Amino acid sequence: MSQLDTTGRVLNGWNPEEPEHWSAPIAWRTLIITTFSLVIAFCVFFLVSAIAPRLKDIGFDLTASQLYWLTAMPGLSGGLIRLVYMFLPPIVGTRKLIGISSLLYLIPMLGWFVAVQNTSTPYAVLLLLSFLCGIGGGTFSGYMPSTGYFFPKRLSGTALNVQAGLGNLGMSIIQILGPWLMGFGLLGITFIAPQRTADNTELFVHNAAIFFVPWAILAAILAFWLLKDVPVKANFRQQIDIFSNPDTWLMTLLYVLTFGLFSGFSAQFGLLINNTFGPDSTLAASGYTDLPRGATYAFLGPLIGSLVRVAWGPLCDRISGAFWTFVSAVGMAVTLGWAALYLHPSDPSSFRPFLWVMLAMFFFAGIGNAGTFKQMPMIMPQRQAGGAIGFTAAVACFGPFFVGVALSAMDAATWFWICAVYSALCAVICWVRYARPGAPFPG
Repeated sequence: MSQLDTTGRVLNGWNPEEPEHWSAPIAWRTLIITTFSLVIAFCVFFLVSAIAPRLKDIGFDLTASQLYWLTAMPGLSGGLIRLVYMFLPPIVGTRKLIGISSLLYLIPMLGWFVAVQNTSTPYAVLLLLSFLCGIGGGTFSGYMPSTGYFFPKRLSGTALNVQAGLGNLGMSIIQILGPWLMGFGLLGITFIAPQRTADNTELFVHNAAIFFVPWAILAAILAFWLLKDVPVKANFRQQIDIFSNPDTWLMTLLYVLTFGLFSGFSAQFGLLINNTFGPDSTLAASGYTDLPRGATYAFLGPLIGSLVRVAWGPLCDRISGAFWTFVSAVGMAVTLGWAALYLHPSDPSSFRPFLWVMLAMFFFAGIGNAGTFKQMPMIMPQRQAGGAIGFTAAVACFGPFFVGVALSAMDAATWFWICAVYSALCAVICWVRYARPGAPFPG
C-alpha cells in the first residue's frame, strides 16, 4: 500500500486498521464536525414534536389524531430519505455529504418559522413541512457509515456511539429549548408579532424553528472547509450485496427495536402524556386540576436514551455489543408491558409510576442502540457494515411514523403490549445468534 497522503481532499493510502496509514487527529476532527451537524439534524427531525403540543394553544384547530400524524410524518420521510442516504458515502464522499446536508436543514426550519405565524395555514401545508423535517432524520444513514470509514474496529463502538448518542441529543435539545425559546422575542426578530393563547399569553412559537438556522450554516462551513474524503468507492450495484447477508435483516429487527421504538416514543411522548394524563385527557373532563403537560416531560426520554448510548459505547468495546443488545431487549419487553398497565388511568396518581417506567424503557433502549452499533462492524466486512448500518438505520427511522400511526389508530395500551411482545422476540433472536456462549456470530 502507498504511503498515507493527507495533503489533498482525498486521504490516499488511508487504512484505519494499520497505524501507519491512519491519522487519529483527522478521524476525531471528522467525528466532531459530523456530530455537530448531526445534532442540528436531530433538532430538525424532532422540531415538530416540540411545536405540535403548542399549536392548539395558539389557535390552530387540530384534533389529537391530526397532531399524532404531524409528529409521525418526519419518521415516514426520514426512513425514505435514509434509504437513499445509505448509498451516498462511497459515492459522494464525507465532505460534500455533510456540507450539503447541513444546508438542507434550512428548508424545514424556515418553512415552520413562517407557517406558525398564521393559524390559517392549511393542515396540508403543516403535513408537508412535517414531512420535510424528515431530512434531519434521513441524513443519519449517510453520516454513520461515513464516520465508520475513519476508525479502526477496536474504536468503532466508541466512535459510532459517541456520534449517534450526541447526535440523538438533538431530540432532547429541541424539546428542552423549544418551550423556553417560545417564551420571549429573540434578539433581532422581535419585530415579529407573537402568537397568543386563549388567556392572551404571548408565545413566540416561531423561535423554535429559526434558532438553529445559524448553527446549520456554521456546520456547512466547517464541513466544506475542514473535512476530507477516504478512498472508499462503490457503486449502487456493489452496495446491494448487503441484502444477501442474513445478518443485515436480523440486525435490522434489533435496531428497529432499540432505535425505532426509542425514536417513535420520543417523538410521541409529549402528546401521549397530554392525551392520557394531561390537559387533553379524559381526566381533565372529570374535573382534575394540576394535570401534567406533556411538553414538560417530553425531553426526558430522548435525553436519557442518548446519554446512555454515549456511555455504553466503551462498555460495548470492552465486553460485547451483543450482550448489551440482549439486556436491552429483555428490559424493553418488561418495561413496555409494565407501562401498558397505567394507560387507562382513573386519577392522576398513575402518572408518576408511568413516567418512571417509561424512563426505564428509554434507558434500556439506549443500551441497545449502543450494542447494535458495536455488533455490525464486528460481524461484517467494513464496507458491508457501513451499508448495513445505513439500511438498519433507515428502517428504524420509520419509528416515529409507525408509533404515531399506531397511537392514532388503536388503544395505546394495546400498542404497548404489541411492542412488548416484539421486544421479547428480539431478545430470543439476539441470544441465539449473537449473545449466548458459543453463538455463531458473536459481536
